[in-house]
Amino acid sequence: MAELSERDVAGARAGGGVAASGGAGPASDGLPGRVAAFVAEHVVPHEGLLDAGGPRADAVLRELQERARRAGLWALPLPAEWGGQGLCLERYAAFAEVEGASDHGPAVLGSAPLLDVLMLRAHGTVRIREEYLTGLVAGDLRTCYAMTEPDVPGTDPFLTATRATREPDGSWRLTGRKWFTSGAGGADLVTVLARTDGAPPDRDGLSLFLVPTASPGFRLVRELPVLGASGQWEIAFDGVRVPADHLVGARGAALAVAGERLQLGRTLRCLRWLGQAQRAFDLMAARAVTRTGSRGPLSSQQLVQRHVFESLLALRTTRPLVHEAVARLATGEDAHVEVGLAKVAAARTLQQVVDAAIQVHGAAGLGPDTALPALLRTGRAARILDGPDESHITSVARRVLGGYV
Repeated sequence: MAELSERDVAGARAGGGVAASGGAGPASDGLPGRVAAFVAEHVVPHEGLLDAGGPRADAVLRELQERARRAGLWALPLPAEWGGQGLCLERYAAFAEVEGASDHGPAVLGSAPLLDVLMLRAHGTVRIREEYLTGLVAGDLRTCYAMTEPDVPGTDPFLTATRATREPDGSWRLTGRKWFTSGAGGADLVTVLARTDGAPPDRDGLSLFLVPTASPGFRLVRELPVLGASGQWEIAFDGVRVPADHLVGARGAALAVAGERLQLGRTLRCLRWLGQAQRAFDLMAARAVTRTGSRGPLSSQQLVQRHVFESLLALRTTRPLVHEAVARLATGEDAHVEVGLAKVAAARTLQQVVDAAIQVHGAAGLGPDTALPALLRTGRAARILDGPDESHITSVARRVLGGYV
């Protein structure tokens, strides 16, 4: 995201934030407020530098992570046995919005590897758990997840062409290419979806492997800017040797493991998108009441009031959908319909609210002095990430209609 002005920082601090302005509500220990204050005071002012990447950004990230540790906010939802604080999903959801109001919030506060840690704790071998989990929770190791391939629809994993071939000593030889792999440029480990049996489009024979990126044959092909923003990569596996005990889950069970990950991952994204939408709303409201022209403040104009109303309506109607998905996942119930509804609604809400905020800001909303251009980019990408809207709409409708047959 772009560097924010002092007004933005003050707005983020005043907004919360999110719990005070319509978020999930305060927890008994005040964590939402503490997390919101930390993100506003320590993360938001450094967003431009962190976005740029490179050695200086890495150094600032480490410094901010140390501040989070000293504040007692490090790795709140990660398992306690590996060094986290062990908060359950429902408690984490109470402040995941404000943490995610900045793209860098989860990384600074140590919750970014949550999906990988939970997956490896549940499905990793003894060696994987002993060798990597403590480092992941401590922030000493970084992971990424490689599923999508060039020229293969991301919503159709049965067409996966990356191949893992069993060697005589029990290890695997991995060959293929992945793209739009978030964070691959700085990752120490990558979880890879590969075909171990059969051929595309067989529904069976897909497995997951945990691959150290220092392995011979692993290659960063190129960075893939998304609407101008960095962080996505195309990567290649040129005959990478993977130890036998780096298989994640059973051979051929990749889609079951990935399904667990996707449900939670989509829900966490929804919470973070809500936080970013609330941030855009706060910026819009602050602009409306402080910007004055020859006809008075913007807040007195009915069309501006309509932007505020429609944005608030979107936030207030989307938030319960997301927390319903959280509740079902927390109790182990089937949440396909709830997660699908939440994903589409949260992505739409983020795009809608940011667009309205830009409209209220006018030309200032297009420039580098607010976070709005970066938030708009996130909002547009959200309608494709983790499955396009169309895929979720179709899936939810089929499940619902199936109940009437």
